[in-house]
Amino acid sequence: MPADPDRVITAARAWLGTPYHDQASLKAIGCDCLGLARGVWRDVVGPEPFLIPPYSRDWGETGPREVLAEGAAAVMIRVPPANAPPGALVLFRMERRAIAKHVGILTGPATFLHACERLGVIEQALTPAWHRRIAYAFQFPAI
Repeated sequence: MPADPDRVITAARAWLGTPYHDQASLKAIGCDCLGLARGVWRDVVGPEPFLIPPYSRDWGETGPREVLAEGAAAVMIRVPPANAPPGALVLFRMERRAIAKHVGILTGPATFLHACERLGVIEQALTPAWHRRIAYAFQFPAI
């Protein structure tokens, strides 16, 4: 059963303005896109189910496994990207042949929240350029 999307969105918006910091996950102190998702997990679901190993910042990284998607699939509810509702975690493939490496949380039918290197955590329009990069979508589970 999925978590209440309003609860997920409220938790995610509480991170707005958090500065960008690679591989961090501290509200109002610093986070990257995965750190934002981890923080929302803690706020909505509870303790993180496993430790996150260090990871590369390379959006062009290729490989035989979708490590981020596999990790999300182990603990979240997978949904088709075309039907991802507000409150869903979306994984973006930033380069055509690369693995999905960027994470956001849908806040409405045409908006999402994510952490950007120069801007920190922001909410913005899910433009066609962003929308076509969605490779996977997941819902947070209810506790």
